Parts: sequence; C-alpha cells; structure tokens
Amino acid sequence: MGNTGSHTLVLGIETSCDETAAAVVAGDKRILSSVTLSQIEEHRAYGGIVPEIAARSHIEHLDAIIREALTKAGVGYEDLSAVAATAGPGLIGGVLVGLMTGKAIAAARRLPFIGVNHLEGHALSVRLIDEAAFPYLLLLISGGHCQLLLVKGPGSYARLGTTIDDAAGEAFDKTAKILRLGYPGGPAVERAARAGDAARFDLPRPMKGRPGADFSFSGLKTAVRREIERLGGKLSSQDVADLAAGFQAALTEALLDRTAHAMAMARPQLGASPTLVVAGGVAANGYIRRALEELAASQGFRLAAPPQSLCTDNAAMIAWAGLERLRLGLVDGLDLPARARWPLDPHAPPAIGAGVKA
Repeated sequence: MGNTGSHTLVLGIETSCDETAAAVVAGDKRILSSVTLSQIEEHRAYGGIVPEIAARSHIEHLDAIIREALTKAGVGYEDLSAVAATAGPGLIGGVLVGLMTGKAIAAARRLPFIGVNHLEGHALSVRLIDEAAFPYLLLLISGGHCQLLLVKGPGSYARLGTTIDDAAGEAFDKTAKILRLGYPGGPAVERAARAGDAARFDLPRPMKGRPGADFSFSGLKTAVRREIERLGGKLSSQDVADLAAGFQAALTEALLDRTAHAMAMARPQLGASPTLVVAGGVAANGYIRRALEELAASQGFRLAAPPQSLCTDNAAMIAWAGLERLRLGLVDGLDLPARARWPLDPHAPPAIGAGVKA
C-alpha cells in the first residue's frame, strides 16, 4: 500500500463539474501544487454549466493540468504513493474523464487507486489547514449540494439535513440570472448586495422554525421573481442591489436556523468542545461566513472553515481525502464505477421532492 507517513505523496484529480484540476499533496499536509483551470468563460454565455461542453473541456485539458501539477510539485510519477480521483457525484461525463485518467495512471505505475466522493473532499478539506478532530458538524453549501452532516471519519457520515429542492449555490445562480447579474451568480449577488438595503423587500425565510434541519430555497427564488414583476420588470441599479441584499439576507437567515437545529441534534455526540465546519463554494461568501461565526459563538461552537481556495472545487481536497482513506487502507479496485449520484450517508432517506445531486 506504500508509505502513509509524512513522505506520502498523492496525486489528486477533480473533474466533477466545470473545473479541471490536479494537485499533489503530502502526508504532512503540504500542498505541493494545486492547479485549476476554470471553464467559467466557456459557460458564461449560457448562464450555467453545459455538461457536454464541460466534459469536452476536461478531455482537452486534463493531461496538461496533471503535467503542470507534477512539475510545480517538483515530482514525477515515480515519486507518487497513490492516485486519487473524484468518482462522483457530479456531471457523469466529466467524472468519467478524471476517473478513467486516474485509473490509467495508477495501473501504468502500479499505484494504489482511491476513488473519492467529491462531497468527502469538501467534508475533509478543513483538516488540511486545521486540527479539526472527529466528530464534527459540517455545513456543506455549494452549487449542487446543501447538507448538514455529522462527520465521524473518512467513510462515516450521518446526514442531519438536506435540501428538498435547490441547493444554496444553485439559488444564488438562478437569482443572479433573474437579476441579470451574470455568471457565476454567488460572487455577483454578494457584490451587488453590498450597496443594497436588505430590509426593503419582504422575502420569505424558507423552512425557518420547522422541525429538523432540511433546507428549501426554490420559493425564495420565486419570491424575488414576484418582486421584480411587482416593480413592472424594470429595475434600477438600486432595485437590483436591494433585491440582492434581501435575497442574501433571507437565504443566510434560513441557513442559520437550519444549522442551529442541527447543532442541537448533534451536540450530544460532539463532546465538550464542538466544532462547526463550513465548506463548499458558498462558504466563500463573506456575509454568510460572518453570520455563521456569530451563530457558532452564541452556541458554544468553534467555527472552522477552509480558505477560499479550498472551498471552491479543487484537486487538493481530493488528494487529501485520498490520503485520509489510504491511511485507513480504504483503496479501490480499477472496476470502481463513476456515479452521478453518491450520498455520503447511504442510509439517509431521500428528501421529499429533493432535486439534490447526491
């Protein structure tokens, strides 16, 4: 299985959505390289990700991205201890590109292969920069996923809540499209909201006060559309800023309510010094992160969050998840399938009406 100490070097490959990425990470948490090629410009004209375009771009660029990652790390294939690649969930065409490439490298070099759940990459990424000990509570918020999970260790998760329709990042993108703020929507809405009055529009706080920790954001997006219609469809720059601010505040308040419920649910299993980890692309939103800091402090939790470079999709988190699994002997055969859907907690019941990608 190879060395699993500080000299372990794992090549990570990530192609589950619209980033083509490769990284080399060492067992002592050094990120020797992390290279990401964004496809934002290729998808911008469509206002969202086109799966066929994403897969084709991965095919065209992945080999060069891997070579660049190895060169920047100052290592060759012969120095690697293992290869880790995202095996799902995600856009199946893209997942297949990275997964098959990772398998080919592992087979040719006779290296252990680890197929990583993309969500586990996010779930464990904080441990690259923080001494977060298991178990901890995770709020995973990204373009395709919105979940609250009890993280017990690699391969061991209990889902406390999930979205029954849109994910938080998806709601940001759709709202940005309605407001004609461009793509990607999350950063665009956050920028517009800085000049806005969050109290001007009376927007709903979906699921707030209800039992459990599930999310719903579809109705919030619809409420923004109705306010635009009420204004006659013609928006001033201040209208856009106020709607962006109101949307962001409403979504954040809903996130806080659901997270507070999950804190109460998980607290008996988290010990005397509980930790809340927030990860995923939406965790890069400064307004949301500050609100979560206040919530954590009020509930006696410590908040831990990866830096922005590890919140958005990247291969360093895939390499690190591979390292964590390698240490436990959790390696995979080359017959491991690609999966469009792959829940971290296989025992959790599906949410009613769920449109989630996991």
